[in-house]
Amino acid sequence: MSDPAPASPAEPAPPFAPSDSGPYAEREKAITENLKQIYDPEIPMNIVDLGLIYGFEWTNDAVKLKMTLTAPGCPVAGILAEEVKLAVEKVPNVQSATVEMVWDPPWNPDRMSDFAKRQFGYV
Repeated sequence: MSDPAPASPAEPAPPFAPSDSGPYAEREKAITENLKQIYDPEIPMNIVDLGLIYGFEWTNDAVKLKMTLTAPGCPVAGILAEEVKLAVEKVPNVQSATVEMVWDPPWNPDRMSDFAKRQFGYV
């Protein structure tokens, strides 16, 4: 009996982008623009370009936003989540928002937008 082949390293997840089509596309674009106004308190970059937003899950006009932080022990996690929730709920036709902090996949610089990578000298 042979040992199973080692798992290949996972491809890094691409940076988040709102849907281009579908019933929630316009709302996702508006939410994303609002979120670009929120900056990580320790890194001079907005949370979208940093790659902290993982995606949206919609149930009618309610949305759950999945996001992460650059480190699990971030002291502003609760404050940042509330700021994100309020920014999402400002978008027309969003009845309510919840923010779910996720740690898988873990954040790394590959998740940043090309803009952020250039700003921080990664490309």
